[in-house]
Amino acid sequence: MSKSIAQEFASRSLRVNCVAPGFIETEMTSDLDEKQKEAILSAVPLKRMGQPEDVAQAVKFLLGDESKYITGQTISVNGGLYM
Repeated sequence: MSKSIAQEFASRSLRVNCVAPGFIETEMTSDLDEKQKEAILSAVPLKRMGQPEDVAQAVKFLLGDESKYITGQTISVNGGLYM
């Protein structure tokens, strides 16, 4: 969907990107038991859960001048889970 929207708005110099977080330590993941957490961590190449700050930094990058030539992309913030 972000690719379609990016194409639609590119002529207006508007960039559209998507951030796709993986397992992030939040209230939602706090309900996982230890066995579930171990199963997740064994599948994540970086061997840790993400932090909300990890997602925030990706968003900050996309909002900044460093990404002014990036549009229509999905940035995965998942510790390498889906490579």
